[in-house]
Amino acid sequence: MTTRRRFLQLSAATAAATATAAMPRAFAGPGQKIPTLTYGVQLYMLRKQAATDLPGVFRAIHDAGFAQVELYPIAYREPAQHLRTLIADSGLQPSVSGHFDYLGLEAKLDYAHTLGLKYFVCPMIPKDQWETLAGFKKAADFFNKIGQGAKDRGMEFTFHNHCYEFKPLDGTTGWNVLMKETDPALVKLELDCYWLTQGGQNPMSILRDHKDRAVLLHLKDRIANSPVSFDMGTPQHFTELGKGNIDWPGILAQGYKQGIRYAFLDQDGTTIPIPESMKISADYLHSL
Repeated sequence: MTTRRRFLQLSAATAAATATAAMPRAFAGPGQKIPTLTYGVQLYMLRKQAATDLPGVFRAIHDAGFAQVELYPIAYREPAQHLRTLIADSGLQPSVSGHFDYLGLEAKLDYAHTLGLKYFVCPMIPKDQWETLAGFKKAADFFNKIGQGAKDRGMEFTFHNHCYEFKPLDGTTGWNVLMKETDPALVKLELDCYWLTQGGQNPMSILRDHKDRAVLLHLKDRIANSPVSFDMGTPQHFTELGKGNIDWPGILAQGYKQGIRYAFLDQDGTTIPIPESMKISADYLHSL
């Protein structure tokens, strides 16, 4: 377990290594094989540390070599303007995206707008709606409503997938219901490539099939030969970028071609200290 002191020590070591390497914040560089996206980290990856040291977490993300933090509800205890200041003071760019709980979406629209977010993201629908097509239809109707509210405030409402959406249900899937019943002009997609793969999907195919919706990417690698599963509770197979079997050069290049400009590291669990894990993934992205 990483203590707060150890976390800060590791963050300082990561900062020193990053400064030595002089890593550009958007990973631009001569000879790059893929176009430049702007990369960030989803705050959920550091949720335990963020509960007690939000400014330190923002600095750790910056020091690992990332330009953005994608916000998560633990940060919203801060007034919007103060949160913007904390992000700026860390050296990060103003956040463009944030995750908000399904049940609090409508109440957080104005807060997200004050934060200056472009993407207003719902990361998951309630578990009691996963098991029936009617549950997904209910979510779709709600998403259309929230999507209009976001659009009225100059934002794009965006849904983040997991694997449960691809579980067969009565000859179809919850994913198909969501795609059929939501308005592409109001409901966009943040494609999590790990969870797509766990759900038996090809991230590249999903990306191409939803050119009109895909606006963000989530990045974490998946250990080779891990089984397909629709169960969020089973042991997961997360690993740092470049250490698994997901085709990141192809996905990132295709995403850029389709107009995606932001992608966020979101490794839910690590077997090494989080600052080290972030640095490994940042270095991999920098190498592309």
